[in-house]
Amino acid sequence: MTTAAVDVLMSNEPMTASIQAQVDRAIEDLLGSLPNPGQLSTEQRRGIIARYTAVLEGNFIYWMTGAYISVGSDEARTKIMDNLREEVRDCHPGMMRRFAIAAQAVPTDADALAVHRNLMNVRYFIGRLSAVPIVVTMAFFEGFIQRFMPYLAELAERQGSAEMEYTDVHGVCDVTHTQELFRALEAEMALTPPLPEKDMFEGVELLQALIRNIVVNN
Repeated sequence: MTTAAVDVLMSNEPMTASIQAQVDRAIEDLLGSLPNPGQLSTEQRRGIIARYTAVLEGNFIYWMTGAYISVGSDEARTKIMDNLREEVRDCHPGMMRRFAIAAQAVPTDADALAVHRNLMNVRYFIGRLSAVPIVVTMAFFEGFIQRFMPYLAELAERQGSAEMEYTDVHGVCDVTHTQELFRALEAEMALTPPLPEKDMFEGVELLQALIRNIVVNN
């Protein structure tokens, strides 16, 4: 293939391709750092599920609402609204709560306090309403959740739970949500001047810190 042909091919690639590749690598790094469920104690498994619940149950819709408020393109708004509508219509926080109850992992005050600082960092980031970095962050998180579900389900199963609606639903629907968010990102990037990489991925780094906090509690 000639150099000119390569240049043409590259120019037709979505502008989000390199961002998606970096997001995928960040997800792989996180998944690779997860402890073996079979080597965790009952309390360690309970703690991971409880801290995850303390974060997701009351914050995911807030984060996605922040994304909706921040974006300027009709395409991005439509895709994010579809996500929000599904979260509310199907009562995903209720699924999360049932999952935690069945796994004997309802969050305690100590669980909420353990993730407080990193959670607040993410909340403040969302509150700045910077469209492109927020959409990148939510695409990362949806992609991570989808691939994290088998791990979370194994933790719950080892806790004696058979309530897997939350993990079953999110293991499937978040594949589509991730793809739609990258399409929303492309629409937003067409409206926004290029950003430095450190700004583009600030929210991803904050969420990585929060997820590590959930998993290892430090």
